[in-house]
Amino acid sequence: MKEYKFILNKSFKHYIIVIIGLVSIVGYTQQDPTFSLYQYNMSVVNPAYAGTNDQLELNLNFRKQWVGIEGSPQTQALNISSPINDRIGLGLTLVHDKVFVLKETDIFADFSYRLPVGIDTDLFLGIKAGGSLVNIDLISLGINDPLFSEDISKFNPNLGMGAYLKGEKYFVNLAAPGLLSSSRYKKEGVLVTKAADKPHFYMGAGYRFSLSESIDFTPSFLGRMVAGAPASIDLTGMISIQEKTEIGISYRLNESISGIAMFKYLDWLQFGYAYEHTTTPVGDYSSGSHELILKILFLN
Repeated sequence: MKEYKFILNKSFKHYIIVIIGLVSIVGYTQQDPTFSLYQYNMSVVNPAYAGTNDQLELNLNFRKQWVGIEGSPQTQALNISSPINDRIGLGLTLVHDKVFVLKETDIFADFSYRLPVGIDTDLFLGIKAGGSLVNIDLISLGINDPLFSEDISKFNPNLGMGAYLKGEKYFVNLAAPGLLSSSRYKKEGVLVTKAADKPHFYMGAGYRFSLSESIDFTPSFLGRMVAGAPASIDLTGMISIQEKTEIGISYRLNESISGIAMFKYLDWLQFGYAYEHTTTPVGDYSSGSHELILKILFLN
């Protein structure tokens, strides 16, 4: 978890808007950025997914959250992964997130190892290593005061682990993409900053039911937990038609509801879109969130 606290030794009215924005950063970063289309790019949080599709693939995610609210979160993610042989997979994950004056870029290398545990069943174990570059652009606020005369930048290294059990019709995954907990302090004049990272834990599973020769139904869930923040749980149901089109709905408990569509008409290209409606009071001021994913598959 990334948490930013600002302690001031004096108070002025022109700080109010800035402080509200900084508080929104704290609230948003109680958990890592979340995606409605997470099931199509789980390598962002679970390194065990690297190379599990037996081919080189490139995933691009674009998310604009709470459209209509100035300074609302925007997230872009890139992941490339490939099997090296029948046991080892490697990947690289980049996530860039911006909210108000906060910019954060996560850079992680992924490694996975495949263990056959049964007929058509494999257990993948993974590790993730890298870190996060955080920048708080105080100068852009244009406030003529020493308190806001210098930007804040820091790099927080981290390490993660994950497991992914993949069967013919089911999957189970466990992940902790950021195991290290650290605190970093910096003092410049009257400004004191504190950055804290707390471990995140993910757990999910899904099962594919065959309704007919051409239609499958896959219910799944994903839970996210971090100390100091409420647990977040996604419940998702997807219908696959001839393995070419997937449509479904996802409900994030007490947070949002999303409509999802995924198109797989080309062997080397897949495209997905999700619209998310916030069910919290934020929804009264926002026209929703939009998310896109583009998957490019490099065929053997």
